[in-house]
Amino acid sequence: MKKLVATAPRTAELKEYSDRDIKENEVKVKVEFAAPKHGTELADFRGTTPFIDGRFDEEWRIFREREQGEPRGIEFGDLPLGNMFVGTIIEKGSQVTDYEIGDRVCSYGSIKETQIVNAVDNYKLRKMSKDASAKNAVCYDPAQFALSGIRDADVRPGDRVAVIGLGAIGLIALQFAAKIGAETVIGIDPIEKRRKIALKTGADYVLDSAVCDTGLEIKRLTGKEGADVIIETSGNVHALQAALKGLAYNGTIAYVAFAKPFPAGLWLGQEAHYNYGKIIFSRACSEPNPEYPRWNRKRIEDVCWKLLMNGHLNCEEIIDPVVPFKDCAEGFCEYVDRHPEKSIKMGVDFSERE
Repeated sequence: MKKLVATAPRTAELKEYSDRDIKENEVKVKVEFAAPKHGTELADFRGTTPFIDGRFDEEWRIFREREQGEPRGIEFGDLPLGNMFVGTIIEKGSQVTDYEIGDRVCSYGSIKETQIVNAVDNYKLRKMSKDASAKNAVCYDPAQFALSGIRDADVRPGDRVAVIGLGAIGLIALQFAAKIGAETVIGIDPIEKRRKIALKTGADYVLDSAVCDTGLEIKRLTGKEGADVIIETSGNVHALQAALKGLAYNGTIAYVAFAKPFPAGLWLGQEAHYNYGKIIFSRACSEPNPEYPRWNRKRIEDVCWKLLMNGHLNCEEIIDPVVPFKDCAEGFCEYVDRHPEKSIKMGVDFSERE
């Protein structure tokens, strides 16, 4: 059997592995479909994540450098790649009562032919019907961050909303905004295929950020008033500057992106200073949730899973392209790393195994 790993920065390979015996509380899953992340996982793959030499200190809530001799946060050679999988349970431990052999499930995990997962008191191991969309299922993770951004920014019916960055998180956030009843929904991305999907899934307008003054165009499309809410998922310095320019007076930017250090280009002395804008840093998995105790990570996950499985959210075109498992190493390098403009969120199909 094989699994997808990073053997060095920006180098992906399929590597052979053998499964251990499962424990009494575990199940083994034969994988049929999987997907990587295109954001934080890409930073790991490129060796640019702050977690390599740093760690987040929960007590002080700051990043600290790792001490001498402390293991690095990312080690290449056998670094798993992948985020979500769908498959069928083929083996279960004696303590497992909530799942049966033959159940179709989705959960977190890397891209490999089998998965061994805790199946006792693990709500993240989600049951699926036989005909449920695997493409929707592997959007379980990005949907959570999209929903968190929408809720943190308090998007309401009648609002004017712009979404900058139309990857999986951005396109799902755009669907949420449209279904909530936003008066105007604007999707912004330099990649044409992403803009086309945005128009299909709820955008009233789309903007190519590579060829226009995005902030000014947001103002034009909203009668000079600006967007009440801007969801920023790209992490690009020029995108944040455009958001500050296109934001309505006292409007809110939900900053969902996990950004790298910014180069020159951010000028907080312009519109940001005059327009009383608010920036909320939004992260679905930080606890306590801003609306705790009513909301927490589990509630976000429960809601997203329900909306993905009942068809309220449609992620069929977000999973693009789909590559066969045997080609996923080359696909990861091509579509996730080198040419992200060719993809939205890559899917991996295991139906044709070597």
